[in-house]
Amino acid sequence: MINSLNKKNMGKKSENIIIGSGPAGRLAALELGILGKKALLIEKNYIGGNCLNEGCMVLCALSDIAIFLDNKKRYENLGLIKGDNLEIFYNEIVNKIRKTQEIIRKIHTHENQSYGNTIIHGEAEIFEDSVLVNGETFEYDNLLIATGSKPFIPNIKGSEYSLSSPDILKLDKVPEKLNVIGGGAIATEISSLFSSFGCDVKMIVRGEFLKEIDKDLREFISAKLLSNVEIHQNQNIVEIKKNSVICEDEEFTGTPFLATGRSPNSEIAKDLVETNNKGAIIVDKMMRTSVNNIYAAGDVTGSVNLTPVARMDGIVAGRNMAGYSNFIDYKKIPQGFGLNLNVDFVQDNESVVQDNESEDSDKKEIIIPAPAGPGTFWRVLTKDTGISKIRFNPKTKEIHWAGAVSPSSVSDVAYISYLMRTGHDMENFYEEFIEIHPSTDVFHKLISEIYTH
Repeated sequence: MINSLNKKNMGKKSENIIIGSGPAGRLAALELGILGKKALLIEKNYIGGNCLNEGCMVLCALSDIAIFLDNKKRYENLGLIKGDNLEIFYNEIVNKIRKTQEIIRKIHTHENQSYGNTIIHGEAEIFEDSVLVNGETFEYDNLLIATGSKPFIPNIKGSEYSLSSPDILKLDKVPEKLNVIGGGAIATEISSLFSSFGCDVKMIVRGEFLKEIDKDLREFISAKLLSNVEIHQNQNIVEIKKNSVICEDEEFTGTPFLATGRSPNSEIAKDLVETNNKGAIIVDKMMRTSVNNIYAAGDVTGSVNLTPVARMDGIVAGRNMAGYSNFIDYKKIPQGFGLNLNVDFVQDNESVVQDNESEDSDKKEIIIPAPAGPGTFWRVLTKDTGISKIRFNPKTKEIHWAGAVSPSSVSDVAYISYLMRTGHDMENFYEEFIEIHPSTDVFHKLISEIYTH
């Protein structure tokens, strides 16, 4: 490590330095700019982080095409249209995704520079009072570490033969067979996408499939949205090979794909700030680390790995770096993932929702099918329009959990989450809310059931 005393008077001065330009780092820099402070933003690869360059946005792009293909099959099965099989040009899909990413990166870059922030591309080294990048030393008053996360690679023999999320844009064609290792949201999204592309997909789950999702939503997903995917639960994986996954009782042929969660990119700061046993940087509610003028935000802190949460982390960190005291609250955060229909939910605490409530519990639930609004009319005939559910306290009318599978659940659950976080009077919402018809939102109807029965 370079001695900080020897670097005195050598470095350029930058009051606020941010390492990593994903959702957390980018929003922190913007917030600093809004508050009249300038930031030096250092990015190792591309602005936008995992979300834009290999994660959420890539899956969204592929999902649009997958949904189109699924709808074509649905209309053909209903006898509404007839046509030849479509050919997927996966390499062209990749090319167009990359061009779109370039446009969005330019927008992100211009947005930050318009507030007077400076962006440097290079790999940084952190010291007690300075950062070294591209041979230049920059001294800081405040430092934000927003280096994100990477795919978690489990200790399985041959795991180096597996694909993972960064490899999605490196493929030149859709594999004939795909073995997705994992049972969470990312594994489910990958399985759904490539199944829609005509790939023979098997999910190999070491435990239980979507174990943190409500039972009724989970059953709808497996029966209606992943009907062409084989789900193998409680599998003991012995070895991964280039074209197969060997489990204790069976070998599955096909390209292996690891989707087993993510690990924080905290190596850059491991000798400087405190981390937990999973390598995540420990922060307080102001996003401060164990070093008073060093902050961390986003996936590197090991919190909920969601882009909106990373943005929220970054904004809070930026405000505190600018001298405006601000705190963060992770309660009642909406979560979800995209399949052929969106799957979204919010709960009132951090514990896993229990599948069954006892008869004397203070929580009751209402569950109804999603109506035939936009995106679901032609699903009525196959009885797969979606599902919506609320768990609540019948005495206080307080909502403990809300979730839905529908085209609009991504926004519907977001506003229910807002009402829950702000302590809004749900009876007033039930009486005053007017929806735009037609809609697939059923939460107004569910809340009316709470107050009328």
